[in-house]
Amino acid sequence: MYQVIVNVLLTALISVMLTPLVRKLSFKVGAVDVPNKRRVNKETMPSMGGLAIYLTFFFSLFVLQPVQLSISVPIFLGATIVLLTGIVDDIKEISPKAKMLGLIIAAVVIVLMNDLTVVQVSVPFMEDIFLPTWIGFPLTIFWILAITNSINLIDGLDGLASGVSIIALTTMGIIGVFFLESASFVTSIIIFTLVGAIIGFLPYNFFPARIYLGDTGALFLGFMISVMSLYGLKNVTLITLIIPIVILGIPITDTVYAMLRRKLNKMPMSSADRHHMHHRLMSLGLTHKQTVLVIYLIAGIFSMIALLYPLSSLYGSILITIALLIGLEIFIELIGLVGEDRRPLLKKLSRFVDKLNNKDNK
Repeated sequence: MYQVIVNVLLTALISVMLTPLVRKLSFKVGAVDVPNKRRVNKETMPSMGGLAIYLTFFFSLFVLQPVQLSISVPIFLGATIVLLTGIVDDIKEISPKAKMLGLIIAAVVIVLMNDLTVVQVSVPFMEDIFLPTWIGFPLTIFWILAITNSINLIDGLDGLASGVSIIALTTMGIIGVFFLESASFVTSIIIFTLVGAIIGFLPYNFFPARIYLGDTGALFLGFMISVMSLYGLKNVTLITLIIPIVILGIPITDTVYAMLRRKLNKMPMSSADRHHMHHRLMSLGLTHKQTVLVIYLIAGIFSMIALLYPLSSLYGSILITIALLIGLEIFIELIGLVGEDRRPLLKKLSRFVDKLNNKDNK
């Protein structure tokens, strides 16, 4: 464990030194974000920052802290496909279909090479359900695509996606070390190595940012988070299914409600808007930096709740989940994530309180 900590610190140091070089490279190859109505930046910013994380991470994984090639090589191949897709999009914006094709290829490569297809689902009070390949394989691919794109969607403010990724990955690593079988320790080493690479990058990415993750970084981080969570999902139980969903509560919530919002407003699913969680918080008067810190705090709360599941009984986990869903819905309605006029639970609570007050007055 001591050696792992030292190597993570070295990884962070390498990332600190490499990021300025990637920043210069981004300007040279034209991987930049030019200010427009959709963007918050006021000046042209380099947007290929994920390359620094990628290079640092795999240098550490192959040189400083090598793990079995049977695990690291498939991760390298899949992540490289994702990275190249992001680089092309950062330099010359490509269509959503072309981007999705790159992600699908990467997902197929790593699932087949590492045999990550979900094959079994354990449901409480029922017999285990064994999934045929034609169901388990597309579900596994869908999980990778969904998480990858959800991280990409929240990459709208300085340091937001990178900070949330650090919180999510750290939680996954802790659960792997203390609550899962010993075989998951290798996965935790990979996770903490990636955390070190992001930590070294974050000082340049936090507000006011000097370099953005870009699609290069957001897609890479989302892909890595989804793949790391799959190592504990091959034989799915209620708890192992819920834990990564809770850990990734921020990006998943933002993605699900974005889809719902566009559905209700009859907008294309691929259309962009300024009603994501960070936009709504800023509309309430928070500054750029305050918004990022508030979302960090919420992500931390999700992670702390996720750590309760391995310690709880089945019924305790169910109660935690119910309380979490109610609290989340109230928060979503308070900030108007779906729309300021769409607050069904708050309206019902308001009517209930009014009835109680009327009874008391009588």
